[in-house]
Amino acid sequence: MKNQSLKKMTRYSVMIALTTVMTMVIHIPTPATKGYLNLGDMVVFLAAIMFGRKGGFVVGGLGSGLADVLLGYTHYAPITFIVKGLEGFIAGSLLGTKLGEKAQIIPLALGGVWMAFGYYIAEIFMYGAKAALASIPGNIVQGLFGAVVASVLSMALKKTGMFDVN
Repeated sequence: MKNQSLKKMTRYSVMIALTTVMTMVIHIPTPATKGYLNLGDMVVFLAAIMFGRKGGFVVGGLGSGLADVLLGYTHYAPITFIVKGLEGFIAGSLLGTKLGEKAQIIPLALGGVWMAFGYYIAEIFMYGAKAALASIPGNIVQGLFGAVVASVLSMALKKTGMFDVN
């Protein structure tokens, strides 16, 4: 039992670090909202696929929030923790349904749409409705891109037998 907990913590930690790195490697600033676009969603979705809703939340919230802090977007870190955490939670929850078993991409895409909506709501209070609206297209593209890449990558990893998370 103790070994299983250590294994789980290690896997979560690696995915949190990978989320942080993928968020930081390519980040494209969005001047209207003082935020940025990135590749971290792909890893958040992989965590949701591998670990379910709890892992999706932990990896999404902590990994993405840490990237905000390290990149100097500290004003976004609490919002990111909630929005990206819920992105992973939503995707992980829906992956366990019949819909998720049939078409993995749909729960991931819905998680990405939530992410765009979650930032939109927060940014209304931060910058006003017009600036918040300007961030929606980029965030939707970022979320959907992450969903597609994570879905394809997870299928490839499952074929190698290296995707066992037990």
